[in-house]
Amino acid sequence: MAGPSSARMNNEIRWFARLGIDQKLFTREQCLAVRAALGEGAALLDFAQKLLDDGICTNVDGLETAAGLALQKAQTGGPAENPFTEPAAAPAPAAAEEPAAAPAAEAGGLPRFAFAEAARLTEDQARAGMARLLKDCGAYGASDLHLSAGARPFVRRHRAHEFLTDHILTANESLRLNTALLSTEQMKAFLDAKDFDYALALDHGSRYRVNLMCHKNGPAGCYRLVASRAQPLADLGLKNIEIIKKLLTYHNGLILVTGPVGAGKTTTLASLVSLLNEQREDHIITVEDPIEVVQAAQGCNVTQREVGRHTRTFFTALKGALREDPDVIVIGELRDLETIEMAITAAETGHLVIGTMHTSDAATTLNRLLDVFPATQQAQIRASVAESLRGILCQKLLPAAEGGVVLACEIMVNNAAIANMIRENKPQGLRNVMETGVKEGMCLMEAVVFDLYNEGRITARTALANITNRVIRAKIQT
Repeated sequence: MAGPSSARMNNEIRWFARLGIDQKLFTREQCLAVRAALGEGAALLDFAQKLLDDGICTNVDGLETAAGLALQKAQTGGPAENPFTEPAAAPAPAAAEEPAAAPAAEAGGLPRFAFAEAARLTEDQARAGMARLLKDCGAYGASDLHLSAGARPFVRRHRAHEFLTDHILTANESLRLNTALLSTEQMKAFLDAKDFDYALALDHGSRYRVNLMCHKNGPAGCYRLVASRAQPLADLGLKNIEIIKKLLTYHNGLILVTGPVGAGKTTTLASLVSLLNEQREDHIITVEDPIEVVQAAQGCNVTQREVGRHTRTFFTALKGALREDPDVIVIGELRDLETIEMAITAAETGHLVIGTMHTSDAATTLNRLLDVFPATQQAQIRASVAESLRGILCQKLLPAAEGGVVLACEIMVNNAAIANMIRENKPQGLRNVMETGVKEGMCLMEAVVFDLYNEGRITARTALANITNRVIRAKIQT
């Protein structure tokens, strides 16, 4: 009769087999063959190694994750269902469009989902449940949904985290949920690369920017709700809208929309494209990763391309765009030397180029834009930027005093003084020029934040956290 240690090892292998089968690392039949070859008393690591040696599974990371979880489950999770004597998948419940174990959220309330049942859902149930969960997150006002192995599911609402449950997702549960909405091709791409970005459009009309990845505990997914249509500039909370509209009247030059992650750059970019689409009769080419807000042709013909699906990189798309007779080129992100150089060249040669960067203010943006170039090109590139740059919008989202968020946006408009500073590499005077350029529509971030405080739209605590100027801080503190 088998002793306690043998029983424990059998339970470890049962958990390992159950997790591996559910994650499609191998099949039940392959497990039976390995057990027959090794015998009843095989250790877990020998079992996993046999799968690798026989070429049954080549996903080393997946096997390691499953083995680690199996050891944990065997110690704390009790006995596993026996995958060697029972079907690999649990019997499906009575046919239903959505999981019976996933209660709907109250209207506008915290989204609910039976996360502990996720591993036992059929593909159809998981797909329907995820669609409803995302819909409920949108109704709740959440901007992001996070589902990660080894962590509690949570949403981000008004920039704060709110946990949906105390249940910690296993790797198997996370995999089932995060792959429920993928096509066969997308599933293969994710499993091969361990990273995957895509745009998700659901039947209820919502769109999401999704990132899937793998980490030490297993799969993880982040779902960001994006607007189904572009919003008017006036609805975004931007200051000096007439100045921004004036920047869009140029037929060449470079406009930059910048800010940290989650600052609303994509929303602003979509609004700018929408306004161009309404007011001009041009050819607009956008390059995005992924396409988020779909822009139907109005006055303009709008060609939207997605990195990965329609082109290899931002640079290759931008290079190709110059042969497509564009008037306006929109680049989702200026992140490397080649793309930035090509964008500046396009702006100089008769195209209006609009791009985004992950920078916090106008001075940092200029430094990032110029410092990617080697020293031998600095003089030439500074002269080019001095001539082609039209303006910079640097924005961030701040917690509103009465809940939600409010937009703060710094605006820099290129004029003779700023162009001269760029050309001669004298950025230290930029702040003074922007302070005196109020009549030209310029505004510094700290001044905008102070105005929001005076209007009662943000708290003193929020204002002080975003202002370093001693004089302005003193006014708030007194």
